[in-house]
Amino acid sequence: MMRVVLRFLNSAVTAFALLTAPAAMADELDDLFERLKAPELPEWEYVERQIVRVLSDSGSPAMDLLLRRGRAALDADRYDEAIEHFSALIDHAPDFAEAWNARATAFFAAGQIGPALSDVRKTLELEPRHFAAWQGLGILMTEMNRPELALRAFRQAAAIHPHRPDLKEALERLEREVGGQDA
Repeated sequence: MMRVVLRFLNSAVTAFALLTAPAAMADELDDLFERLKAPELPEWEYVERQIVRVLSDSGSPAMDLLLRRGRAALDADRYDEAIEHFSALIDHAPDFAEAWNARATAFFAAGQIGPALSDVRKTLELEPRHFAAWQGLGILMTEMNRPELALRAFRQAAAIHPHRPDLKEALERLEREVGGQDA
């Protein structure tokens, strides 16, 4: 009898954790993104890392393992393997924005611009504040020789995350290239 009660309690706790975790994560993300917008933020790198940490948490240890394996393969320049891991992750967790963003990065590294663009769009559909995806879209548009669209994407990234030096440099370069036109 005690085992049945313990199993029931364990199931109830697990179910409660699954129901409350996304809401708590969403609140944490809202707070972090709000902090990141502050013009003067000496600890912006810490806030950025916290956002990445939350965005990288699928809520499932098995899915998080697939993400880590895919990232390890990507870091080792094994792009096909990375794409396989990220694709498996997407199959099991299609609403996990970071899976789409990671696979977009792998596709881009493998020279597959079309699939990378598709995955970036899906990332932004799932998490419109994903500054790395906006920056990735800017890079993709630059690669496709679409400077006006690249500038628009980089501006969107900067509106969310105004602190990254590489983003500021890309914006300055494209603003000169586009001639200051409103893109």
